[in-house]
Amino acid sequence: MRQHCKNTQGVINRLSRAIGHLEAVKRMVEDGRNYDDILIQIASVKSSVNNIGKIILKEHIHYCITEAVKTSDPKIIDEISITIDKLIK
Repeated sequence: MRQHCKNTQGVINRLSRAIGHLEAVKRMVEDGRNYDDILIQIASVKSSVNNIGKIILKEHIHYCITEAVKTSDPKIIDEISITIDKLIK
């Protein structure tokens, strides 16, 4: 089943910010910055990426539940479970 993120531009903007932030962390490492500062920034990048995943997962769940109701297909719920397992690993 293929669907598109309703908030594609918002997700792309968040991804761009996370990429920029990660590039800044890379520069911090290259510049020999303090490990504490680097680790704090890495935690921030991880949080950003996790939040992007949550946005996409919520849209996926909403889409799948709508499809499950329309089609009465119980396999769709299995698909949601598989997706959540992949995200939470």
